Amino acid sequence: MQIVDRYVFRQILISTLFVVVILAALVFLTQSLRYLELVVDAGASGMAFWTITALALPSFLEVILPIGTVAAVVFIYHRLVMDSELVVLKALGFSPLRLARPAIVLAVMMGIFLFMVMGWVAPVTKSSSITMRKDIKAQLSTLVFRDGVFTEAGKGLMVYIRDRDQEGNLLGLVIHDSREEGKPPSTVIAARGVLVSTDTGHQVLVYDGSRQQYDPESGVLKRLDFDRYTIDMPEEKKAVSLRWTEPDERVFGNLFSSLEMEKTKSERRALRLEIYKRILTPIFTLSLVMMALVALLTGRHDRRGQGKRIAGAVVAIVLAEILYLVSYNFAKGSPVGYGMMFLVVLLPILGGLFLLIKDRVLLGLLPQVSNKQEVSA
Repeated sequence: MQIVDRYVFRQILISTLFVVVILAALVFLTQSLRYLELVVDAGASGMAFWTITALALPSFLEVILPIGTVAAVVFIYHRLVMDSELVVLKALGFSPLRLARPAIVLAVMMGIFLFMVMGWVAPVTKSSSITMRKDIKAQLSTLVFRDGVFTEAGKGLMVYIRDRDQEGNLLGLVIHDSREEGKPPSTVIAARGVLVSTDTGHQVLVYDGSRQQYDPESGVLKRLDFDRYTIDMPEEKKAVSLRWTEPDERVFGNLFSSLEMEKTKSERRALRLEIYKRILTPIFTLSLVMMALVALLTGRHDRRGQGKRIAGAVVAIVLAEILYLVSYNFAKGSPVGYGMMFLVVLLPILGGLFLLIKDRVLLGLLPQVSNKQEVSA
């Protein structure tokens, strides 16, 4: 990479990081407002609040990163044009495609980075965020247990809590369980416990206690001392044994391995669509950048400014985003949407390369036309 490429590349990279950080901060703020009420009501710690908000950020990079990259490309190349730096480089023999090389290299790098984030980082963080939200909701449900009062947690289940600490742990538990018909009731006494959420429902994990059960037929009191014991809490509705993992919660390799294992057609289609999305969305970053480069680097230099070219690039980019979302939603119900997604992503790249390569040839025809007009006049 020559000194000109390094100069332009460095300017675009710094601007891209700046825009991405600003957009990420805005997303972080909006997501924090979304989870603030949940965390406050559940009495969770501040670390839990910041963690659950940060886990939501990688899922938004598929929107933030392309926008940040194309915004930086438009800003830097517009500044180079207005400072006459690109005019001098063109006069020295640099073609539009040669001038666009640093931006294309950066777009490819950002696409590779986005592919890794969408393929492995974002699914893991989203799955962890869902699990953490369920745990916080479970912690929220512990607030129905009043300290020092026997609370009926469900039919045949009575819970007593002496106190709770600042971390939400329940202290001095007495749980009387008479839910199982045909079996004598049991009483659990534990030093501490915590309410957690699982795929099958809520459970109370109690520590350092004993389980006592009196059998009236034999007149024997059975006692079991334990370090840890689990008690299932009643649910309003019968919980599903296992929650189906959404496609955006699966890493890239798991999508392929699960594609043939799913039984329903809708689930297989959802997995297949997620595969196409994770492949095409990073490439779409290059498509948006090519639109901006064609608008700013092709044609003649206008000393009055680049306002019309920038406006045209913005309109084209917005239309491409809309078409990509429309084709993605259309692919949810028809395989034709996959072809539409490929066209929306690949056509700007191929068309942009053609215009950047042929720009000098097309411009060479314009002076000849104008000269003929002058001679005829």
